[in-house]
Amino acid sequence: MNQERVYLDNGATSYPKAPGVSQIMADYILHNGSSVSRGAYQSSLDASRVVYETRQWLSELFNFDYTDHVIFTKNITESLNVILKGYLMASDHVIISSLEHNAVIRPLNRIGCEISMVPCDAYGYAMIEAIEPLIKDNTKMIMMMHGSNVCGSVNDLLSVGEIAHKHHLKFVVDAAQTAGVIPIDMKAYHIDALAFTGHKSLLGPTGVGGFLICPDFAKSVMPLIEGGTGSASESETQPHFMPDKFESGTPNVVGIFGLHKALEFIKATTLEKIHAHEMGLVDYFLKHFKSDDVSIIGAKDTRNRTAVISLDFKTLDNAVVAFELEKYYHIATRVGIHCAPLAHKALNTFPNGTVRVSFSYFTTLEEVDYLITGLNAILNKER
Repeated sequence: MNQERVYLDNGATSYPKAPGVSQIMADYILHNGSSVSRGAYQSSLDASRVVYETRQWLSELFNFDYTDHVIFTKNITESLNVILKGYLMASDHVIISSLEHNAVIRPLNRIGCEISMVPCDAYGYAMIEAIEPLIKDNTKMIMMMHGSNVCGSVNDLLSVGEIAHKHHLKFVVDAAQTAGVIPIDMKAYHIDALAFTGHKSLLGPTGVGGFLICPDFAKSVMPLIEGGTGSASESETQPHFMPDKFESGTPNVVGIFGLHKALEFIKATTLEKIHAHEMGLVDYFLKHFKSDDVSIIGAKDTRNRTAVISLDFKTLDNAVVAFELEKYYHIATRVGIHCAPLAHKALNTFPNGTVRVSFSYFTTLEEVDYLITGLNAILNKER
């Protein structure tokens, strides 16, 4: 295979983006360039319509009824900080999974609240039966990732949401790895807030993310950032109405244009087709890459997972493997802890981490086959 790069780090940032994303962003910069909610002239109104329609499409994607409660941020880390720091106090108790990203655990540690972790099984799935015994009088929230960025396991949100609803707890979901590839029903799963990012499986640009938050919950969350919103400018205090409450400052309009185009592609292609393609690649890899010197971390099949696969090399340094994949085969992977030390501790891969490969809808079977060839050559010291 002769090409400049095989990109297999889609768990961090998808590449390539959906068709038309770069063109629509360039078109906005070249021919519109206006802000939104800050002008009554035509180009500003045109941009505002795209932003509003993007909120609508995100509401449809997650089966959410409140378009004005779709909030844009720069990424999912900011979204989670807004939700967690705006609602929780040091006296509160939170239940999280044992595989959470630092985007969750670091804000919680800053808040200083009490944390209980739901253990996972050997494949990285949260043990649902362990949740209820963790609930205390001061428990306020269950915070859980949908898909692991380390091993690809996808948690049972329906069961977790039913527990949260039963005990009147807020249920917040980190959908960084699953938004755009696996269906999520906020109403059926009793989700109070769902955080997403545009640059992973939503196939959009970096610098745009957000969260969807139910009205009752939104009233209880304080904004992280306050300032100009283009509305109620005569007031010196932050508006309480949505989405302005959480959207101070000029938004990333060009990024939202790109996300809008990516959502258009996802709607036309369908989540089912996207996920089926990615699982086909995972199935091929799991069936054709075999080595006693490599541990595949997490599930060994395609049930309840994403296209994230972590490899732990027993006889080689993981970092050396990733380096040689890039140097000799131009294959881009991610090696290390993946900003998720909790997950690696739970999966017994801490502190060395793993070599993570992650496929997308645009990854080809030929590229996966080439990856297997490169891995086998490195294991057999043919390089």
